[in-house]
Amino acid sequence: MTASSVEQLRKEGNELFKCGDYGGALAAYTQALGLDATPQDQAVLHRNRAACHLKLEDYDKAETEASKAIEKDGGDVKALYRRSQALEKLGRLDQAVLDLQRCVSLEPKNKVFQEALRNIGGQIQEKVRYMSSTDAKVEQMFQILLDPEEKGTEKKQKASQNLVVLAREDAGAEKIFRSNGVQLLQRLLDMGETDLMLAALRTLVGICSEHQSRTVATLSILGTRRVVSILGVESQAVSLAACHLLQVMFDALKEGVKKGFRGKEGAIIVDPARELKVLISNLLDLLTEVGVSGQGRDNALTLLIKAVPRKSLKDPNNSLTLWVIDQGLKKILEVGGSLQDPPGELAVTANSRMSASILLSKLFDDLKCDAERENFHRLCENYIKSWFEGQGLAGKLRAIQTVSCLLQGPCDAGNRALELSGVMESVIALCASEQEEEQLVAVEALIHAAGKAKRASFITANGVSLLKDLYKCSEKDSIRIRALVGLCKLGSAGGTDFSMKQFAEGSTLKLAKQCRKWLCNDQIDAGTRRWAVEGLAYLTFDADVKEEFVEDAAALKALFQLSRLEERSVLFAVASALVNCTNSYDYEEPDPKMVELAKYAKQHVPEQHPKLPPPPGQAKLRAGSGEEAAGSGCGVGHGVHGEDGEPCADQFLQRAALQALIPLALEGTDVGQTKAAQALAKLTITSNPEMTFPGERIYEVVRPLVSLLHLNCSGLQNFEALMALTNLAGISERLRQKILKEKAVPMIEGYMFEEHEMIRRAATECMCNLAMSKEVQDLFEAQGNDRLKLLVLYSGEDDELLQRAAAGGLAMLTSMRPTLCSRIPQVTTHWLEILQALLLSSNQELQHRGAVVVLNMVEASREIASTLMESEMMEILSVLAKGDHSPVTRAAAACLDKAVEYGLIQPNQDGE
Repeated sequence: MTASSVEQLRKEGNELFKCGDYGGALAAYTQALGLDATPQDQAVLHRNRAACHLKLEDYDKAETEASKAIEKDGGDVKALYRRSQALEKLGRLDQAVLDLQRCVSLEPKNKVFQEALRNIGGQIQEKVRYMSSTDAKVEQMFQILLDPEEKGTEKKQKASQNLVVLAREDAGAEKIFRSNGVQLLQRLLDMGETDLMLAALRTLVGICSEHQSRTVATLSILGTRRVVSILGVESQAVSLAACHLLQVMFDALKEGVKKGFRGKEGAIIVDPARELKVLISNLLDLLTEVGVSGQGRDNALTLLIKAVPRKSLKDPNNSLTLWVIDQGLKKILEVGGSLQDPPGELAVTANSRMSASILLSKLFDDLKCDAERENFHRLCENYIKSWFEGQGLAGKLRAIQTVSCLLQGPCDAGNRALELSGVMESVIALCASEQEEEQLVAVEALIHAAGKAKRASFITANGVSLLKDLYKCSEKDSIRIRALVGLCKLGSAGGTDFSMKQFAEGSTLKLAKQCRKWLCNDQIDAGTRRWAVEGLAYLTFDADVKEEFVEDAAALKALFQLSRLEERSVLFAVASALVNCTNSYDYEEPDPKMVELAKYAKQHVPEQHPKLPPPPGQAKLRAGSGEEAAGSGCGVGHGVHGEDGEPCADQFLQRAALQALIPLALEGTDVGQTKAAQALAKLTITSNPEMTFPGERIYEVVRPLVSLLHLNCSGLQNFEALMALTNLAGISERLRQKILKEKAVPMIEGYMFEEHEMIRRAATECMCNLAMSKEVQDLFEAQGNDRLKLLVLYSGEDDELLQRAAAGGLAMLTSMRPTLCSRIPQVTTHWLEILQALLLSSNQELQHRGAVVVLNMVEASREIASTLMESEMMEILSVLAKGDHSPVTRAAAACLDKAVEYGLIQPNQDGE
């Protein structure tokens, strides 16, 4: 039986391969390998899998599969030839020629092997000529660059450019490396000239890119400390180039070699984890080094953000994060607690504290258990206490600034720090200081501290009058606007809950009016105007505020102009204000029974503002600001309809969605494509896609949505893409074919196994709609897969929404492909219980889906109908058939009629 199954699957794979279905053939060979195949069969299957990977242009896997076949059978000439093809494509010609020589020795008269050997020999000779001619070029370029008499000449500039270009090719990078290039580049770095340093750093990027051993050798020659120290130079361009080099080194140490031409790879055996820790340790030391530029400190923080936390929480190993917390948390907090103005010992920029907050937040989120989080809290609190106690006023300011940093990052740690004895009282007291620097620190801490309603209530009782006095009486714009933002945040502490307003009616409108006035004042510096956006980001929770704001074209224009600033913190405030104005935040309708229960228990029940429409509500944005929004890419709302049924959405929404988002999603940068695709997903979910994307536009949306299904996207992006594709798949067969053409089905199937219940449910719903296509039906009907089993099992899950999606797909498939009905009893022994549970459900939709599945099974086969009628199913159907004239009743009656027709049951005397 096993040998027959292996042979059958192999033949099936061969047929699929001949038809050009390489993915299907690969799946068949893989399934055959999972059976009890003989070593000879395994060699053939691995060899065939190598052929599939060659056709799919996955040459690394092709080499691996061919090598496995050769391990099983060293004389397998086909496997040797396929491995040589893969090695040639990977650029490893020296290894490819060895395999071809073995092929020719095994089959000397084979003209294909002889021709391939001649071709590859020519390639090797060409490469040797190139390498030999490059030797002289590399030597000449370094002579020009290191010649003191050539300083600043055009000849030296051209030589540096040529060196960088040469290093971008792996063969060129290897040649530079073998020609003592790293030592010569070190001399260029030591010369201290900006142009030469940039050329040296960019050449080193080429040498280290995706090459682990060259990276380790480079760090050994230059010294890790020396490379990291370049981050701290005053030249912004040199610091950014050093940041890029270090990022490449991190990637090389983590991922190893990916390129084909390996050169010295394998000559140096290293422990990547050790090298990573050495690099990270030096970056942490750089954070607190005196004399390092603010830009360099920011770049070091950026590298730590990218390199330390796990890429996926599914990875169980967070040891690097724990090590960084133990070794460097105090150093990160020291940057977060440093003052930009007046300058302290550590030079920082406007972005330094935000970068430190992000790093702290990433580290905290990467912790796995309460013990690890408690250690994080303890270290933070001990650091704050060390400054707060016994260090005088300067120490208190440093401690409060550190608390502000924590509140902007891991807010749980910040809130615990606020509860330390005397901290909040000192914040309130310093707000009344006559020194501007002290007031700035205190007021900003007050703003960040008012994040939770209970703390906002404390500040409302103790600090509102103080903030009002600061706003009215201070002569410094920097203090006044921060005090205003503090009042704004307190005024919006209840969020969208209309019953939780902290201030009297009309007060928030006055605050918003003043914020808009500051925002539109071009005479004020942009850094100060940013705080006005912060204030509006809080106040626009209020329906009255957002109504006035969206009518103010000048304020909207100023908002979009300000979003173009290099300061990253302003973008979040701009986005928050736009989200609030368009009511794009998540809203969950409370269960009426729970509301009644809460009222009975005298618990607080949130109330929506009477002016807000039913969620999700949308606000109008005037066409006058539409061009600014489209230009800056800062936000997109979605259309709504007025009382007369006509669309209220104006040209801003149309331009942003149709003229900006789709091109950006298809041709923008990686980040731009992802953000634009996510915006398209939201539009597709919350509106009628056929109206939002008229004509052929709707087909252009599919590819950006499918791009959000890749594993490098977040869970939220995956979920929104699945929801949007579900909507599109339900519109027309042409759209379903477009989704299939973009190869989305395997990814959707993968998400059907996702642990997160909402993603799993969305993927199942999407597959249910796609099941209307013949190609998807063929996948379910194909032998040797568990697709049908998964739908049957999901139909018995406790999650009612997942049940509904799976049962809907099952009803669709059994209607379109009756042959699947006979396979349902084979996929699980619990099939009968699952169908009975569907029919007994209190949910009418689940009942109907279950009844349709049972009806399809009864009509498909007398044998299946007999099995069903011999169980309790007949009694359930009899009860359902006596109900009102609903779809469930009709389906149940049809089942019984078919059973009578088969002669399995007899009608009673009443003909029922």
